[in-house]
Amino acid sequence: SCKNEAPIDYAIITGNIANADTKEMVLYGTTDRSFKKHTITINEDGSFIDTVKVAGQYFLYQAKNGTPLHLETGDNVRINYDSKDFDKTLVFSGKGFEISSYLVSKKNEERELMGKGTEVYTKEEADYKKTFQNIKTAQKQLLSAATGIDAAYKAKEERNIQYAYLGKLSIYQSYHSYYAKKKDFEPSKEFLSEVASIQFNSEEDFEFSPAYKSLVTNHYQNKVSELVKANEKLDRTLTMIKVGSSIENQTIKNAMLYEAVKYSITRADNLEELYTAFKAAGSTNEKNNTEIETSYSSLKKLTKGNPSPKFVNYENNAGGTTSLDDLKGKYTYIDIWATWCGPCIGEIPSLKKVEKQFHGKNIQFLSISIDAKKDHQKWKDMIKEKELGGIQLFADNLWESKFVADYMVKGIPKFILLDPQGNIVTANAPRPSNKKLVELFKELKI
Repeated sequence: SCKNEAPIDYAIITGNIANADTKEMVLYGTTDRSFKKHTITINEDGSFIDTVKVAGQYFLYQAKNGTPLHLETGDNVRINYDSKDFDKTLVFSGKGFEISSYLVSKKNEERELMGKGTEVYTKEEADYKKTFQNIKTAQKQLLSAATGIDAAYKAKEERNIQYAYLGKLSIYQSYHSYYAKKKDFEPSKEFLSEVASIQFNSEEDFEFSPAYKSLVTNHYQNKVSELVKANEKLDRTLTMIKVGSSIENQTIKNAMLYEAVKYSITRADNLEELYTAFKAAGSTNEKNNTEIETSYSSLKKLTKGNPSPKFVNYENNAGGTTSLDDLKGKYTYIDIWATWCGPCIGEIPSLKKVEKQFHGKNIQFLSISIDAKKDHQKWKDMIKEKELGGIQLFADNLWESKFVADYMVKGIPKFILLDPQGNIVTANAPRPSNKKLVELFKELKI
């Protein structure tokens, strides 16, 4: 009899890991940023199986191993290896395995030819360029020799290899300056001549090649930097929106506008102006537009004078628990941080200095850690080691803590100032290292 079967809209990933040292593996998307993270369970016998509905390139992590993986709709890719000897035992098989196998060989070739660590970035420009020319040549030879990969993919991947090479040339100045300790280093014009030939309007390459996407993004960010350098009064995000609105290719325009706004909107003091500029810039990606509009609607609740979102019964390092309502009666300067966050720790000396300056005034200093529970003792130890003052609290669910989510915190450190009634003065308070913080406190007559 005839069956009305639904078309397959997924790929299968399956396999077995000998000596598996974790109970799960994580899949991260690379070419499609809407695919953030997917966790795959590893069974007791080392076997696993799962489905993925988004075609494209991924990285699969189990313990310390990052494995390139390519999946197309209808693929059934099998991965076998021994965790104790990953490099020598990794084997791909099944339907559609060929691209993944090539990508692993490509990665290994680059690792071998680059050498260890950051030594390659200390090379003089002729040797540096030669290294990456050799990598490019070797990878193109691998691609040419690979079987079972269609011509359309090979054509796009060959351009991707070229873009990756040009990307390495474009970062040479900053990387060589840092690792070779040459503060004012400038490469020769001839060195960057190939980079100047890049066209920044290829939609196909933008959607396929992470290297090309990075080159395009850096191109427009550099344009913005030049404009802001020429006029320091310009707002960087608004300038990026203006530059993005002039991009001819609609797909690239949509991406650049979204990247300009998606994080900066959560820290913007000029929320209305930024949102209005984004709306007028011509993005046609409905998913992106809806996300920005949702962020805008939520952020409107975090403007000056509105009641602050609340937290209840966060663990207090001094003992017991503390809720936000317990702190009414004084201005409250809130620092959302974590022990693993370098910029957060970098603000500690300035924070202690400001605390000392305003000791006994009508303000209290509150630090909320979003460390994982496994790092609870590390949090307590750092408080003691750094002699942290103020009120030290531990959030209840990392980034997903309701208070953190309500403030739409996308990056830390994050600083917030509340008035004595628990209303928002600013959801984007200056950092302790910024002189504008003390100016704000004095303006409020704290």
